Amino acid sequence: MAERKTKPGYRAVTKYLLVSPYKIRPVADLIRRKPYPEAMSLLENMPHRGAKIIRKTVKSAASNALSKNKQLDEDMLYVKEIMIDEGPRMKRIWFRARGRADMLLKRMCHVTVVIDEVRASGSPRAKGSVKKAGE
Repeated sequence: MAERKTKPGYRAVTKYLLVSPYKIRPVADLIRRKPYPEAMSLLENMPHRGAKIIRKTVKSAASNALSKNKQLDEDMLYVKEIMIDEGPRMKRIWFRARGRADMLLKRMCHVTVVIDEVRASGSPRAKGSVKKAGE
């Protein structure tokens, strides 16, 4: 049996959400590589439907991190990776004029969130390690 490679970080996955991935991706782009408290405050104040879904998944990933590593605190976490993948499509018939029918595709998506701890060096969000333009 092949050995599984594990990525560093703590993850949570939400699958088969009945929301188009095109509607959720702009929300995910706003919180990518942000500290956990900042990401949660952004998601709580956004009116989008996708923000509520992503907030639940990010909170679940943070809970996984805090339960697996008791030395962590919420302030030590950041959203390392967030992926919105396309899921299966439900095909429905959409009745049209003059006896015709169209195909209505109801798109689904999978949300994967990876949360990791902020390190003194190496993390993009660590203090003093952010490079400015032109360096």
